Amino acid sequence: MIAYLGRRVIQSLLILLGVSLITFALLYLLPADPVRQIAGRSATPETVENIRRQLGLDQPFIIQYWHYLTSLLSGDLGRSYIQRSEVTVLIVSRLPASLLLMIGAILCELAIGLTMGLLAAVRRGTATDQTLMVASFVGVSAPQFVVGLLLLYVFAVRLGWFPIGGYGTWRHLVLPSLTMGILGAGWYARMMRSSMIDVLRQDYMRTARAKGLARGAIIFRHALPNAILPVIAMIGIDIGIFMGGIVVVESVFGWPGIGQLAWQAIQRVDIPIIMGVTLVSAFAIVLGNLLADTVAPFIDPRIKLR
Repeated sequence: MIAYLGRRVIQSLLILLGVSLITFALLYLLPADPVRQIAGRSATPETVENIRRQLGLDQPFIIQYWHYLTSLLSGDLGRSYIQRSEVTVLIVSRLPASLLLMIGAILCELAIGLTMGLLAAVRRGTATDQTLMVASFVGVSAPQFVVGLLLLYVFAVRLGWFPIGGYGTWRHLVLPSLTMGILGAGWYARMMRSSMIDVLRQDYMRTARAKGLARGAIIFRHALPNAILPVIAMIGIDIGIFMGGIVVVESVFGWPGIGQLAWQAIQRVDIPIIMGVTLVSAFAIVLGNLLADTVAPFIDPRIKLR
């Protein structure tokens, strides 16, 4: 176990290093000039060059990346070009909102998706199965802003059950979590259906039925714990995606998460914030996958970590 975790940590560090290098290179090659964003349109060439020199953007790529990497190793994500604040402070201030939305969205995904997948597998080949799979396809295909605006119109504008936007109470959390839950539930439903059908075909399931076990006990006690294993890996991926911020959903509902911060930084070519958000998202994905792989053996002892 310790050797496995050690190897995974080393792999994770290499992945994060690669993400930082690729992201930094792409931002370096952008035709947009962050110095122009800072100096303004009326700035003289001398002013632009002075700002470029102060930020170290006049140096070669290797030198710039080396300075950024050494600062990163000491825990410094840099300072925002536009807001003039530490990137770490800006991201940390948005983390509570992003964590709250992530938890709410994952719970909605699991509640909707696993229920749909379980029902579809148990009623395989029936009208219920076909209806649920069509619904999951529609949920996966629907644009985020369409689902968000539709939920806003129905439950906030027409019915008045929830606020139109903002952040602060549990009522503000329901609609954005439900929006992301509907969009992601389709993947969970299809994965759960496929996994459950495969488990129900196993020999030990036929043995359980032959012993006369109740249908509920067979499904929930024996089939579900084995069928849910692939879903755990999907949760690990979703943790990283949600921690990176869902820009469209956060914009529709006015949610002050990391996604909004990243979108504002992209519009202003604020490279330190873009790098910071990208690395936080990559770290969350790596951590989520590591946790998912570590938890799996406790759910199914047949899985061995190597």
